[in-house]
Amino acid sequence: MHELLTIAQQSSGSGIAGAIGLLLYFAIIVFIIVGMWKTFTKGGQPGWACIVPIFNTYILLKLVGRPWWWLLLFLIPLVNIVIAIIVCVDLAKSFGKSILFAIGLIFLTPIFFCILGFGSAQYQGPAAAK
Repeated sequence: MHELLTIAQQSSGSGIAGAIGLLLYFAIIVFIIVGMWKTFTKGGQPGWACIVPIFNTYILLKLVGRPWWWLLLFLIPLVNIVIAIIVCVDLAKSFGKSILFAIGLIFLTPIFFCILGFGSAQYQGPAAAK
């Protein structure tokens, strides 16, 4: 009987840990969405576009001044990594940021989207169009 009680206590503890983990996960997702929303809004695009898959990439390409067909390049394995890096560099330039900020966007995208959205950076137009 004592063994059953111990098992029940252990399973309820893991359930609480799982619930806390799930809440933390959702909090991070909301934080990322809000940062992207603010970044899109600063760029003169609709903020809601950040939550629509594929369309958000189209809008991001529009922000940085790349043609719509680059969206197709994201479908090609390995090429998509190179294209994503180029887009991150262009996004940093579009907001007047340096290459160091672009490196931050490449490796810590959610955090640096929030820095763009909530920070003092102003959208200066599509960098690739210049």
